[in-house]
Amino acid sequence: MRALAVLLLIPALAAPAHAAEGRLDWPLRPRPAVARTFDAPNPNWQRGHRGVDLVAAAGQPVYAAAEGTVVYAGRIADRPVVSIAHPGGLRTSYEPVDAGIRAGQWVDAGTPIGTVRPGHSGCGAPACLHWGAMWGRAANADYVDPLGLVVTTPIRLKPVG
Repeated sequence: MRALAVLLLIPALAAPAHAAEGRLDWPLRPRPAVARTFDAPNPNWQRGHRGVDLVAAAGQPVYAAAEGTVVYAGRIADRPVVSIAHPGGLRTSYEPVDAGIRAGQWVDAGTPIGTVRPGHSGCGAPACLHWGAMWGRAANADYVDPLGLVVTTPIRLKPVG
């Protein structure tokens, strides 16, 4: 009976409770190279890289990484941004992306949400998709590395006790 209790507990230890809704798909197809990795600011208001830059081609389709509601599709500080709120509290952002959807729209994982625009600063490639993820809202966000939430990233369990 104790072994059964441990087996039932393992899925709960594999990911935070708010990640129980599922994991993320890649927003670009095929799986892209990573041009710049996540560099979490500490504390949140400090400098850092609050996402990852994925090598892309100008005009390449961008896909919703998971189902959710588009909460923003417009311009922020001269660049086009799309943001999606997912069930469970995760938000993902995609930039620079010319939106093909509108705020308030429901999207499924894999739904095309726009196309990559060239000229993302800080990226060594001609075009990159900056992909971010956070729990909560921007003012009190807990930024996370979206690569750690991708379906193709293996989950590693550590021994208990």
